[in-house]
Amino acid sequence: MIRVFIVAASPLTRAGLQSMLADSRVDIVASAADLESTAGQLVDVEPDVVLVEAAPDTHEEFLNTLEHTEIAHDYPVMVLSEQIKAAWVSDALRAGVRAVLPRDVAPEQLRAALEAAAAGLVVVHPSELNTVLPATVGSSAPVDELLEPLTRRECEVLQMLAAGLANKEIAARLTISDHTVKFHVASILGKLGVSTRTEAVAVGIRRGLVLL
Repeated sequence: MIRVFIVAASPLTRAGLQSMLADSRVDIVASAADLESTAGQLVDVEPDVVLVEAAPDTHEEFLNTLEHTEIAHDYPVMVLSEQIKAAWVSDALRAGVRAVLPRDVAPEQLRAALEAAAAGLVVVHPSELNTVLPATVGSSAPVDELLEPLTRRECEVLQMLAAGLANKEIAARLTISDHTVKFHVASILGKLGVSTRTEAVAVGIRRGLVLL
């Protein structure tokens, strides 16, 4: 069962999302009107995903709040919104958001996206895929050619990054040191021509290096 914390300014929206997610696989653990005031509540309920409804005129405020609270570093954050621009989606993914979907997404799509985000995967709507990935990747390398092939160990590390594992968890699974994991991550970023772990996962998915 996926534990979900809902954040939406309108009580009606919060109630609507809760009704939309009514399913034996989803447990709504709590809800709040704004993201900034949720830090204490999140610690108490420990959700698997924080689902945020963000109005178009609050997109920049939302990203600023993520930056100051670091909520996206501790919990998978998923955003529902209208009038989504590809550039903003790219900024949101760089800020640590795991999923961005249109507000009118179907209930079954929303539940599937929650499951994917909880598993550490990055989710965007198909209509945004072609425009978001190039903007997110920011690589000058051709799409079918890596700057340098990943080693077998680097592929293992990349797969674990996609699963949302932290460096210490990767080190424990591979029986290597944290320092070695950091070295592998830095090498992966360099070879993929990206600057963040989220971008590395996005490129890995696009190139077939990450198995979903």
